[in-house]
Amino acid sequence: LTTVLSATSNSALAAVPQHRAFIGMGGNLGDVATRLREALRALSDLPGTQLEAVSSLYSTKPVDSSGPDYLNAVAVLASALGPHELLRALLALELTHDRERPYQNAPRTLDLDLLWYGGHACSTPALTLPHPRMMQRAFVLVPLAEVLGALAGGEQPMLPAAESVSVLAAEQGIEKKSGKF
Repeated sequence: LTTVLSATSNSALAAVPQHRAFIGMGGNLGDVATRLREALRALSDLPGTQLEAVSSLYSTKPVDSSGPDYLNAVAVLASALGPHELLRALLALELTHDRERPYQNAPRTLDLDLLWYGGHACSTPALTLPHPRMMQRAFVLVPLAEVLGALAGGEQPMLPAAESVSVLAAEQGIEKKSGKF
């Protein structure tokens, strides 16, 4: 990951405007809680990037997937990296945690999704913003709602009504884990 980003120094990025980015984090293979903590440290070490907030951990049943239950969270970054650069960093970070993609929605050691980036909308072969399925997934919406409540204004996505999120959470089997992230 550092090799990918080493050409960009933090001092050079100091003058670049930052945008708020929301990252969906999860996994269901191996020691996911440790991997998520390590991923948070790596995200905060990205050039021109600061970690603003992180939700609690949530246990969720697989949605359109198989295997054991997932652990999920949402992190909020302020980043001078553009959305495509940030996505490349997320994918590189997944690879450092042995992420494999044998088939669509396969169980995974670490999954990092760029959910929303500064209100930008785009649709390219590599990236669609906002994330096309985030409004249908309780494992995104519940931690996202939690973290939005902790932020003081600024750029942020709109959520469906709380009642809709609650119904989705009940249908998809999401449970807040006790203790700190």
